[in-house]
Amino acid sequence: MRRLPVYLLLDTSGSMRGEPIEAVNTGLKVMMSSLRQDPHALETVHIAIITFDAEAKIVVPLTALDELQVPEITTPESGPTHLGLALELLVKQLKQDLIRSTPERKGDWAPFLFVMTDGKPSDTMLFEDHCPIVRRQGFANIVGCLAGPKARRQDLEPLCDHIVSLDTMDSAAFNSFFKWVTSTIAGGSRSMGVQGDVPLPPPPAEIQLVI
Repeated sequence: MRRLPVYLLLDTSGSMRGEPIEAVNTGLKVMMSSLRQDPHALETVHIAIITFDAEAKIVVPLTALDELQVPEITTPESGPTHLGLALELLVKQLKQDLIRSTPERKGDWAPFLFVMTDGKPSDTMLFEDHCPIVRRQGFANIVGCLAGPKARRQDLEPLCDHIVSLDTMDSAAFNSFFKWVTSTIAGGSRSMGVQGDVPLPPPPAEIQLVI
């Protein structure tokens, strides 16, 4: 069975402490539970989770949905938002993870990337260097989520095909986001190398589609 790889890059910088990160943890559990109820997703979806603060860490390597144990995501007391470092780690992982199609076999479906952040990348140069590299990796869709008032659209524009904005950082908004991600993933099998991104389902009222 061909895999549909999905990468989640989650901001765990100091400003995400408290209710925001608790809401992310709840949203992740809701998302996994919903995807497991979709037979097609259960057969195809593999998920990886990378967190970024002062460091970038793979907290879940690319794992089949039915085997996935979602860890509790935590944040440090304070610290920067090293999204560039997370993109660098992502590119390394893609080289190891993805099965490309050959004349003899069909590889993975084109992967999805979701990036959630509540602020500007602290490592601006590394981030800017890696945006075009990530965009060349053959993603079906790269979706950015601006969480809260400090995150700005122009910071994610070089990276993302689509950007959505959460007006609030409460659990209802994050739950809506993760449910929307679920429906996006469930609708999104496309072969690697096919041009044009996968259309997104309309977002719920708590989420504004920015681009």
